[in-house]
Amino acid sequence: MNRLQESGLPQRKRQKVSEPVLTDEERLLFNLIRSRENIGIWTGDMKRETNLPTTVVNKSLKSLIAKNMIKEVTTIQNKGRKHYMAKEFMPSEEITGGHFYSDGKLDVDYINSLKDVCLKCIFMQKVSTCDGCVEWIKRSGVFNTEVTTKQMEEILQTLVLDDEITQMISTGYGEFSSITVGKTCYISKSKGGVRGEKKTADMTSFPCFSCQRMSFCSPDGTISPATCVYYQKWLDF
Repeated sequence: MNRLQESGLPQRKRQKVSEPVLTDEERLLFNLIRSRENIGIWTGDMKRETNLPTTVVNKSLKSLIAKNMIKEVTTIQNKGRKHYMAKEFMPSEEITGGHFYSDGKLDVDYINSLKDVCLKCIFMQKVSTCDGCVEWIKRSGVFNTEVTTKQMEEILQTLVLDDEITQMISTGYGEFSSITVGKTCYISKSKGGVRGEKKTADMTSFPCFSCQRMSFCSPDGTISPATCVYYQKWLDF
């Protein structure tokens, strides 16, 4: 038996939400703006595609904003241009610049903070993966916003290009014992997990980098870290 008994209860009439009354020009512009979804459209393109006079376009846009149907958004490509989008859509990364932009400006402080924390994480763990860094940062509570995997991937690649960390493939042995074999991981080059400070030892001396048979190497294979004399010598060193 249904817990909510419908019989005997008065039926409420559904009230229709009245839509804002639009002029022909406003409706033409709104339909055009809405058709561009999360990309939006520049006022110059509106005038060209509708053939409406500038004064009519400007007046209609103000009216649509007042009726809470459209919004003005900032684009990183042309910050001086007025760009509009239907209220129901969120601007795409193509418009906003992505998660490292704030109000159309590159958030340099946030990027540098992410670099510092990420490098510290890798240094403390000796070796880490992208997911490992994301989880470490989440547990640390350093940031009051969520750090996504995509953000972390971009930060790690930047640190590699900055020569702060080394990107490697886990062998499953030694320092890589906690990392799944074949998974991309990272090792810090700094002395204390601080950007700008380099290790005296060159990580490129790691024997796997110059090994022509690295792609055939596996824990249970004929070629493996357990039987590799070069790898063992490097660990002893």
